[in-house]
Amino acid sequence: MQRFNLTIFKQFWAIAKSYWSSESKWRARGLLLAIVLMSLCYTGLAVLLNGKRGELISALSAKDEVRFWQTIWIFAGTLVVYAPLYAGYTYLRDRLGLNWRKWLTDDFIDRYFQHRSFYNLTDPDSAIDNPDRRISEDVKSFTQESLTLLLAIVDSLLAIGAFASVLWGISQPLVLFLVLYALIGTLTTVGIFGKPLTRLNFDQIKKEADFRFGLVRVRENAEAIAFYQGEQYESGLIKGRFTEVINNFKKLIFWELNLNILTNAYEFIPFILPAIVVAPGIFSGELEIGKVTEAQGAFIRVFFSLNLIVSRFQSLTTFSAGVERLFTFSASLDPTLPIEAVDSQQHDTIETKVGERLELANMTLQTPNYQRTLIESLSVTLPAGQGLLVRGPSGCGKSSLLRAIVGLWSAGTGTIIRPALTQMLFLPQRPYMVLGTLRDQLLYPNLDLKVDDLQLKEILIRVNLPDLAQRHDGFDTEQNWSQVLSLGEQQRLIFARLLLNRPKYAILDEATSALDANNEAHLYQELQASGMTFLSVGHRESLSDYHRSILDLTAVDADTEAEHQTWMLTTADPLPLET
Repeated sequence: MQRFNLTIFKQFWAIAKSYWSSESKWRARGLLLAIVLMSLCYTGLAVLLNGKRGELISALSAKDEVRFWQTIWIFAGTLVVYAPLYAGYTYLRDRLGLNWRKWLTDDFIDRYFQHRSFYNLTDPDSAIDNPDRRISEDVKSFTQESLTLLLAIVDSLLAIGAFASVLWGISQPLVLFLVLYALIGTLTTVGIFGKPLTRLNFDQIKKEADFRFGLVRVRENAEAIAFYQGEQYESGLIKGRFTEVINNFKKLIFWELNLNILTNAYEFIPFILPAIVVAPGIFSGELEIGKVTEAQGAFIRVFFSLNLIVSRFQSLTTFSAGVERLFTFSASLDPTLPIEAVDSQQHDTIETKVGERLELANMTLQTPNYQRTLIESLSVTLPAGQGLLVRGPSGCGKSSLLRAIVGLWSAGTGTIIRPALTQMLFLPQRPYMVLGTLRDQLLYPNLDLKVDDLQLKEILIRVNLPDLAQRHDGFDTEQNWSQVLSLGEQQRLIFARLLLNRPKYAILDEATSALDANNEAHLYQELQASGMTFLSVGHRESLSDYHRSILDLTAVDADTEAEHQTWMLTTADPLPLET
């Protein structure tokens, strides 16, 4: 258990230290210091109020009207200061938590998009599930719960120091019993409920995220599911995930039931023990009756301060599970330890060089797990201004070749020479429609391009979408473009994106598969006229008419891997442009 707690603390500090040692550290530390000082002030006032509560009871018991009203005025005056002080403390705590969350979320988002981590984490072998949940919810919980717990510890220490002295003056044995009682309760609770509740909370977070992901996936693929009439399957799949949520939650609340039985019985003692200890002094006349109230108030504050772990144990286990999830996610984004770090240290990788041409030199490409060879000993050069078509049956490695060229896959041997990625633009079979306006769709990924509406209209005419802007109320209207446009319209739209961005190299993966022959021919003629160098992957025989070179790949034999995998490069003159 000690090792377990130490591990959680190390994981917590690995995440937390980045903010508290960042460029924002002095502002954060200043806010934290102000919060602690305010906590010190209102703890002192709380001690005063607790004493006045006892004095109020004593004044009533003695029927001392003057003393009673003096106490009332002091009590009211103290409250005037205490209430806004505590409210300010809460505000500053929440403000610090908000600043921390913003900084940490920005940091995770930056790292998520660096080194293509967002892509690497889509690997089925990745241990990181639901990265969106970890960035949005786990970071929020981490910052809020961390501050709440930290300040609860500070408040508890201040309360113990302040109220224990009051309690010591009333009954020293009561203080010693209190410390022993709290220690036994804490060790018992942590020892019995620690690991089971942490694991169940970890699983609950994961299963809830999986359930939500299933619902989002149905929304994103609603049309395809409707076409397939897959409602029954999808409904069963989502209900299955929800059943896992419910079953795990049943286990969780069972453990919580046992924890509540222990804590409820355990926390009942402070309400009666002080009265029992102080009663002899009251009966003998040595103590005023108000001392019962004062002792009980001080005892409860010290008890719950010492009892911090027991009283917050359920939230602590949830917090620990969130820390573990966030730590593993943070470790997966570490650029010094990529997802394939173990494999890359044990296997060869393809060397990628930046140059003025696209060339593959004796390249052998394997799957990222090195379990299968897709392409063997391939050597090909794509001259500037020309086109290369890659053909072959499904599974021969055509799309994987594109992944290797842009650096997504590196398992294998040989060399790839290619221009900088900023000089290349990729057109997938299913276009990526960004969240934004029609103008954003056309300019992506270079949204800072200065292009007026007239130029945009001319580009749309060139890709046979002359009325697209008019149909959707201009270039600055936001739509869910992947739903309002057909696949054919989307493919023509990203060709417009290509012609606007004018990269030196274009990579097309079945980019005209949804178009008729006339539209396909027209777009490739526009591409040839632009002077770009382009590499296409496709099955249609008609594509060979628009490429200078053709690379034919054969299927990989599943039993002998690459022993029967071959490739052949042929060169021919493409069809002339229409005049």
